[in-house]
Amino acid sequence: MARKGAAQAAPSTHSVPGQGWQVEKAKGNVWVLTSGAVLVSDPRETCPAFTVLSFGSALIGTDLQVKLLLYTRQNEECAEELNSTASKYLDLTKKTTFIIHGYRPTGSAPIWIPKLACLLLSAEDMNIIVVDWNRGAATVIYRNASRNGRRVAEILKKFVDEMLMNGASLDSIHMIGVSLGAHISGFVGQMFDGQLGRITVGFFWFLPCHFTTHHSLPGYLPFAGLGYADALGHIDFYPNGGTDQPGCPPTVFAGLKYFKCDHQRSVYLFMASLQKSCNITTYPCESYRSYRKGKCTSCESFQPMPCPVLGYYAHEWKSHLTQQSHAVTSMYFDTADEEPFCLYHYFVDIVTWNKSTRRGTLSVVLVDSTGSRAESKVNHEAAAFQQYQHTSLLVGFKRDFENIQRISVTFSTGSAIGPKFKLRILRMRLQSLTNPGRPPLCRYDVVLTDEAELSFRPIPCAGGG
Repeated sequence: MARKGAAQAAPSTHSVPGQGWQVEKAKGNVWVLTSGAVLVSDPRETCPAFTVLSFGSALIGTDLQVKLLLYTRQNEECAEELNSTASKYLDLTKKTTFIIHGYRPTGSAPIWIPKLACLLLSAEDMNIIVVDWNRGAATVIYRNASRNGRRVAEILKKFVDEMLMNGASLDSIHMIGVSLGAHISGFVGQMFDGQLGRITVGFFWFLPCHFTTHHSLPGYLPFAGLGYADALGHIDFYPNGGTDQPGCPPTVFAGLKYFKCDHQRSVYLFMASLQKSCNITTYPCESYRSYRKGKCTSCESFQPMPCPVLGYYAHEWKSHLTQQSHAVTSMYFDTADEEPFCLYHYFVDIVTWNKSTRRGTLSVVLVDSTGSRAESKVNHEAAAFQQYQHTSLLVGFKRDFENIQRISVTFSTGSAIGPKFKLRILRMRLQSLTNPGRPPLCRYDVVLTDEAELSFRPIPCAGGG
């Protein structure tokens, strides 16, 4: 990008003053780098806007052009397009967060970017730079977009270099990348030998919902198809196991929403964390199945810190994570099907005395003193209930009841024919994980009949547990 007022250049190769970018040719406010990338600044735009293209543009394919749109608390409503670090609003003494979108097969603008920028500015006084590379990302040929992504990373490397020369620090740089933007963030991190302050990436295009936070990144994020499901960062979050997300269409008959909903959930979960209407607590575990069986309800490895929370404020665990001998921490959690996505979790421990093993699922309903109800499906798969053995399950509710008056439980074998089996419970114990200081509640000696709801009043557990 040229500084405002720069004269039209001859087509010979030269350097842009103050930036160190090798330019092959320049015309007005369009600069063509030797890499082939194009940086554009349109002085006619009073408030520069994100590039919006049509599906026709994606069909034809687009050449790479990059715009850097700056938002701060001084210009929240009207972006400043950056030609260099010489800016009216850019304050290099503050944190700078880059928002980098991904593959755009229809050419449309990502609808989540304005809200994310607004929420970040509400959370902290910082510089927000939206990296608009829609020209280059808009194509029906994914390989072309991925190739352009590496070139975007090179442009960002040059810009960050200029920031550093003018007083910024690597520790103050935060990259937020989504889909191919995640790969771009990783490439930039690699170029700075893993010294960027933070990289947060979300993968969602056609592959599982998964996002990760790096507090340094020695390597890069490889192009692995259209997303990445493996652990990559100092801390990796897997909402609902990282696959099907609640509230999303289960079949392709829902149209485009079927492809977008699951995979964009990482962005909306991150934004929900900035709104702080509730904290989404996460738990370290070897697998989602172990988490769902209630085997990972402890965060002793994080003490004296509590369990990490999802999203923007995960950086509060930075010092702990960077001191760990193991490179990756995988965190699992369940969410609700709509914003703010929070669930209030309970640990359920059941001891049964059937001589024969019973397999089935449980659904639990909590009722408070006002008669309000909250229902949860305890497990996605059937649990095995064996004589005198503890069966641990994890249950989540959309609402948090401090004063639980009644509990209703339904046992289901899922069998439509045959005899109605019974599940004989010696003890059922319910302990809040969201509020562990609350005393656990118990019920003793109850019999559940297949598909029949049983309601009872819980009592304090004998001996306090």
